[in-house]
Amino acid sequence: MTLRVGILGATGAVGQKFVELLDGHPAFEIAALAASERSAGKPYREAANWVGSTEMPEAVAEMEVVACEPGLGCDLVFSGLDASAAGEIERAFAEAGVPVISNARNHRMDPAVPLLIPEVNPDHAALVERQGTPGWIVTNPNCSTVGLVMALKPLVDAFGVEAVSVVTMQALSGAGYPGVSSLDALANVVPYIGGEEEKMAAEPLKILGALDGDAIRPAEIAISAQCNRVPVLDGHLECVSVRLREPVSADAVADALASFESPVAGLDLPSAPARPIRVFDDERFPQPRRHALAGGGMQVSVGRVRACPVIGPAGRGFKFVVLSHNTIRGAAGGAILNAELLLAQGRLTAPVVAG
Repeated sequence: MTLRVGILGATGAVGQKFVELLDGHPAFEIAALAASERSAGKPYREAANWVGSTEMPEAVAEMEVVACEPGLGCDLVFSGLDASAAGEIERAFAEAGVPVISNARNHRMDPAVPLLIPEVNPDHAALVERQGTPGWIVTNPNCSTVGLVMALKPLVDAFGVEAVSVVTMQALSGAGYPGVSSLDALANVVPYIGGEEEKMAAEPLKILGALDGDAIRPAEIAISAQCNRVPVLDGHLECVSVRLREPVSADAVADALASFESPVAGLDLPSAPARPIRVFDDERFPQPRRHALAGGGMQVSVGRVRACPVIGPAGRGFKFVVLSHNTIRGAAGGAILNAELLLAQGRLTAPVVAG
C-alpha cells in the first residue's frame, strides 16, 4: 500500500530533507508540498532555496506549493514547520482527521502525544488512541536527544541508569537555513543554543519512561546537559558520562551497546538501519565527517567507552562519545521511520479521510 503524503514547511531545511528522503520511498508518495503564504502558488523549484546534498527530485520540481491548511488530499502529513507556526497548524490537521508526524517541539511533551524513537519505545505509539481527535499527532525528539537516548537505552535495560551528564558539539545544519551567522560560526564555538539544554533534560525521561495504562511514567534519571554549536556541517557529537545502578566493567558497557537489538527489527522498516548502534574500538572514532552518514544517516555511533570515576564509584561510572546525524536520524529520517512503524502497526491506513 502506497500512502499519499504532504510535507508542511516543505521549503525549509527540514522540509527539503523530507523531500530528499521520501523520493522513491516504497510506502510513501509525495502528493502535496505546503509552506507559507509567500511561497504558495509557486512551483517548488522557485519557492525553495534548495540546499539538499543531492539535486532536487524531478518529481517535485514543478509541483505547486500550497498553503498549510487541511484539504491537501493526503493520507498523512510530515511537519517540518518552525515551532513558531507548528502548534496550531498541526492541531488543525489532526482535528480534520489527518495523522501528523512532526519534527517540531510544540507537542512533544503533551501527555497524549507519543515522543517516539522506534528502536526505544515503539509501544508508546498507543498514546494516539487517547488524543480525542479524528486524526492524531506523533512527534520525534530534539535532534540532540535522539543520539543520547539511543545510547542510553541499552544501558537502562541492562544495568539501570541513575544520572547522566552530556556535553554536545552540535552541527551548524541543526540551526536550519540560513542558520548561524558566518561571523559567529567560522573558527568559533557558540556555547549556547536556546532551549536545547532544557529539551535534553526533559525529553529522555518521557522516551525512556514506561507506558502505564494511558499515560507515561517518566524514567527516574537525573540529566545535566550543556550544548554548544560548532563549525561542523552535519553530525551532533556528544560526550556522555553515566552513573549506573549496578557495578559492571567497561567491556560490559561496550558489549551492551554493541549487541543492542532493535525491538522493531522484524518489521522490515525501510529506513531502519541494520545495526542501530555501532561501537568503535579505535579511540579516534566516531567523527562527524567520517561516520555521520553511517546506515544512511540513521545509525548511531559510539566510541571511547571507559571508566569515569568522577560521576560514579568504581564499576558504576562510565563515559563515552556518541554521534548521530542531526537532520536525518535527528529530524526528517527519524520522522519517516516513525511513520513506517505506525504503518506496520496498522495505525496508518488509506484512503484519505479529510487530508
